[in-house]
Amino acid sequence: MRTMFRVWLAMLATVCAFSATSSRAAELPTIRVGVLQFGTVSWELEAMQRAGLDTRTGIRLQVVPLALKDAANVAMLGSAVDVIVNDWIWVARQRAEGRDFTFVPYSLAVGGIMVRPDAGITGFADLRGKRLGIAGGPLDKSWLLLRAYARRTVGEDAATWLKPDFVAPPLLNELMFKGELPAGLNFWHYAARLQAAGMVPLLSMEEILATLDVKAELPLVGWVFREQWAASNPALIRGFLQASAETKRLLRESDEAWLALRPSMKVDDDATFVALREGYRAGIPAATMGEAEAVASKVFDILAAEGGAALVGNARTLATGTFWTERADR
Repeated sequence: MRTMFRVWLAMLATVCAFSATSSRAAELPTIRVGVLQFGTVSWELEAMQRAGLDTRTGIRLQVVPLALKDAANVAMLGSAVDVIVNDWIWVARQRAEGRDFTFVPYSLAVGGIMVRPDAGITGFADLRGKRLGIAGGPLDKSWLLLRAYARRTVGEDAATWLKPDFVAPPLLNELMFKGELPAGLNFWHYAARLQAAGMVPLLSMEEILATLDVKAELPLVGWVFREQWAASNPALIRGFLQASAETKRLLRESDEAWLALRPSMKVDDDATFVALREGYRAGIPAATMGEAEAVASKVFDILAAEGGAALVGNARTLATGTFWTERADR
C-alpha cells in the first residue's frame, strides 16, 4: 500500500508540474510561424520546442504547416501568419511595392553543382553541351549567380552553352541517381543527399561568389515579417529571434539534439544524416546584420542584371529596411 501511495504521489506531482508548465505556456504571447511541412526550417522549430527555448524566451511558438512556398507568401501577405522564411530579394521587391516586410538572416548560400562520378565532368567547362538539372526555375538565385559566374569565367552566358533542365528538387535527385542527369544544381539539403550517395562536388557556391568578388558570407534566406507588426510586438519578435539563435547554437554544438530530430529528417542511412547535419551547421550565419546587408546589396545588383524585372519587380536597389534595422550590428 505504501509503495502504491508513493507511486500515486509521484504521478500526481508529474501531472501537476506538466499542467503548471502548460498553463504558463498558454499564458505567453503566441507567434505564428508558417513553414513548409517538410522543409529544413521545421527541424529548427522542432528542436526549439523540444528544448523549451521558445517558452524560455517568453513566447509560445505556433507552427503553421504549409504545403508550398507560394502558400507561405500568400499566408504572409494575408496576415494569416506572423513570420515565414523567404529570401531578401522577395522582401526588397515587396518593399518596392509599398509593403513593409523586413528580413533577418536565417541561413547562408551553400551547396553548388554536384556531378555523377561517371559523367566525365571534372571542371566547369566540361558542362558544355550537357544537361544541368536546376531546382527552383529560371529565376532561381543560384542559377542566376551561375550565369554571372559563366560570363566571368567562360565569357558566355551559361544558358547558351549548357542545357538547363528546370525540375523539382526531389525529381532532380532521382534523375541523377538514375543517370538521366549528369549534373545538378539543387538546394543545399538535396545536394547533401546527393553527396552522401556518392555524387561529387564540382563547383561550390562559395567559389561562385568569390569569382564574382563576393568574399564574405551571403545570407540566402531569412525570417520575414512585417516591420509594423514587429514595432507593435517588440518583445515577441525579440523573444523569437533569441530562441532561434539559441536553437542554432544548440544544433551547432550538440550531436544529441540531432538524434532527436532524425525521425523528422526522413533519412535511412548514417551518411545522409551526417551530411544534412553538417550542411545545416555550415549554413548558420555568423556576420553582423550590417555586414550581411552590405553583401546582399552587392549581390542584388548581380541578380538584378541577370533576372531583370521578372525577379526584382520595381526594385532598383536593395531598399533601406529590407534588413531589419532594429537588430543592425547587435
